[in-house]
Amino acid sequence: MEDEELAKSLLVAQQPGNIQISNGFGSNDTGASASGVTAVLLLSAFVTACSAFAGGFVAGYSAPAESGIIDDLGLSVAEYSVFGSIMTIGGMVGAVISGKLADIIGRKYTMWILDIFYIMGWLAIYFAKGAWLLDLGRLSLGFGYGLTCYVAPTYLSEITPKNLRGGITSVSMAMIPVSVSVAYLIGSVINWRALALIGAIPCLLLLFGLFFIPESPRWLAKIGREKEFEAALQCLRGKNVNISEEAADIKDYTENIQKIPEDKILDLFQQKYAHLLIVGIGLMVLQQFGGLNGYAYYMNEIFELAGVQSITGFIVVSIPQIPAIALGSILIEKFGRRTLLMVSVTGECLGCFLTGLSFVLQNLNWWMDATPTLMLSGIVVFEVSYSLGIGSIPWIIISEIFPINIKGSAGSICNAVNWFCTWLVSFTFNFLVEWSPAGTFFIYGSMSCLGVLFIAKLVPETKGRTLEEVQESLTHILQ
Repeated sequence: MEDEELAKSLLVAQQPGNIQISNGFGSNDTGASASGVTAVLLLSAFVTACSAFAGGFVAGYSAPAESGIIDDLGLSVAEYSVFGSIMTIGGMVGAVISGKLADIIGRKYTMWILDIFYIMGWLAIYFAKGAWLLDLGRLSLGFGYGLTCYVAPTYLSEITPKNLRGGITSVSMAMIPVSVSVAYLIGSVINWRALALIGAIPCLLLLFGLFFIPESPRWLAKIGREKEFEAALQCLRGKNVNISEEAADIKDYTENIQKIPEDKILDLFQQKYAHLLIVGIGLMVLQQFGGLNGYAYYMNEIFELAGVQSITGFIVVSIPQIPAIALGSILIEKFGRRTLLMVSVTGECLGCFLTGLSFVLQNLNWWMDATPTLMLSGIVVFEVSYSLGIGSIPWIIISEIFPINIKGSAGSICNAVNWFCTWLVSFTFNFLVEWSPAGTFFIYGSMSCLGVLFIAKLVPETKGRTLEEVQESLTHILQ
């Protein structure tokens, strides 16, 4: 009976009339979890964005550093390929343990750990005199990045009011593609050791900022630290804000969830979780098979094939990403996750088609003067579309849809799938390009087209609802 009453109360809370926005610094008596921006919330978002920026810088480091490292350390192409790809191994290991680690020690302490691995990794690369220390540093960076991909969006989704959750999490996670571009740009004008030191700057900001942000209130509620839970929630919402209704909703839902045995990884494949798991894994596959890492890891080679100077190409590609991220953060709460995802993936499809078409024209020696412009247009369309939605929204949805009793295990599976797909795309890209540069990007574009159908048919809309409301509506776990 209590479960039925809780489910009814959650459904009542979903009505549009209960979703209102306060200024965040004054009283909030307009509905559970509908609040405004506070200084602590902004600081928490900034600190989390630093972890995402640090991860993106790791991904973007290997391309501009390649020639310098090979020349200075005398590495063979095979040895440098190991350096470039070993990050993925570290990422997979970090992904596998990310959910369970964050469940055991908390979201904030997991960020401490990933930051330590980031800092150790950059220092190892900076002081490297040979391949072994270089590879060890890259492996450490990959492990930290793997943890980041799960804990950053999870932490943000758990601390942010429902009316701001999509926008704030979107901006923070969009720092990954932005920092990839920043690494390209800076790496084109400085040497690889200096670039490693610059990569450590966001890690130091993260290290310092973690002293001043609270732990996730929902994680504190889950482990029964009630006083700390209420203190953290009050800190995030503002000292004069009435948090009683939001706190009661979180505690009631958490207490009822705690009565259900925590499911192990194999239990996730039950029918009641099947839809959520298909959505989570499908979004991870779509994010990577759209061709991002084909562009990211081999941007120099793509520019070379198109006859475009690297520095010119990087600048033209990077600048439009900033307004795309800003636009995405505004539109996500206005039009919803599903709509923005479909627009973003459609744009990716168009970008891949333009890129592939430029290679077709180049092979046929048609419109040779226009080929570089068409190539750049395709890359810009792809990168802008990626920044608009598909780069961040899959992580947002995964952090929202899984109930807290399975969030760690489910998040680890989705994160590991993402990293496996990252490796698969980066491993197969050169083989595909050898076969057909145009065909490679047409394949990526086709995957994006299929992704639009997947999103339209299966991905739920989570806009404007608390995490408890989203999870109850999708799993009916308390009924």
